[in-house]
Amino acid sequence: MNAIEVNNVSYKNKRLDLKDISFEVPQGFVTGFIGANGSGKTTLVRLIMNLLTPQSGSIRLFDQFMRQDEINIKEKIGFVYSELYLNEKWTIKKAEKMIAPFYKNWNHDTFHDYLKKFDLPYKAKIKTLSTGMKMKLNIALAFSHEAELFILDEPTAGLDPIVRNEVLNIIQEELLNENKTVFISTHIISDLEKIADYLVYLKDGKIILNDYLNEILNSYKIVRGESETLDEELKSLTVYCEEARTGYTALTQEAHVFEELFGNKVMIDEPTIEELMIYLGKGTVLKSNSHESYGNDVL
Repeated sequence: MNAIEVNNVSYKNKRLDLKDISFEVPQGFVTGFIGANGSGKTTLVRLIMNLLTPQSGSIRLFDQFMRQDEINIKEKIGFVYSELYLNEKWTIKKAEKMIAPFYKNWNHDTFHDYLKKFDLPYKAKIKTLSTGMKMKLNIALAFSHEAELFILDEPTAGLDPIVRNEVLNIIQEELLNENKTVFISTHIISDLEKIADYLVYLKDGKIILNDYLNEILNSYKIVRGESETLDEELKSLTVYCEEARTGYTALTQEAHVFEELFGNKVMIDEPTIEELMIYLGKGTVLKSNSHESYGNDVL
């Protein structure tokens, strides 16, 4: 079962053009949502949360359209914006008083546990909090009403490495219950290396990756070898290829061909998520008979 299903969604404004976007977020896993700045990640998050209306297509959460039961659906979601949209004059105590009534499963004790963990004074005014402290408050609010789905838009932005690691550990702990699902949009790719099970990659208004991370990493490999062994036929088997004096580095789904031809004269490694994003981001779309694949740019 999928916690989120986005089907052929299109949305266009002056800054971006999302075209027939389709992907799913499987229940019980951490899905990383990546893409360059300005690619439309935050817009898609807002479309999912019904803060914007798609111009075509549909979005389902928990197998329902948001318009069918928006109050109950949103009660199941712990949503963390990239910024904290609360009255700066409120104290944290006042923020809880205003927010708690919207959730029938609000847990005061859980909220206070997070405040202690994040060293957030209950009576502190929001305007006195640093950017990092505001993000921690945002997370504490989202994680204190027994949500089933957590939608996190840049949740570790502004946090120092120690606190960021703590937040990621908390996200992992939430998944001890197999019904919990996390959809995390972030530009800090190292965060996803630590926690992601599934990956969605948005590029130029289109989804170019949408699969379990282990399947992606098993499919794509980085090959390094001597430039003089690389001809145009081999280049055509790469997603992206770059050459330097020391040799070539290529991303490919046909690593076995290179291995069969050159054996231990080539190095074959599993890519990191960051390398996938970089090389697929540089690649160009090639049409195949059954689906869209990605090939190397002209060198």
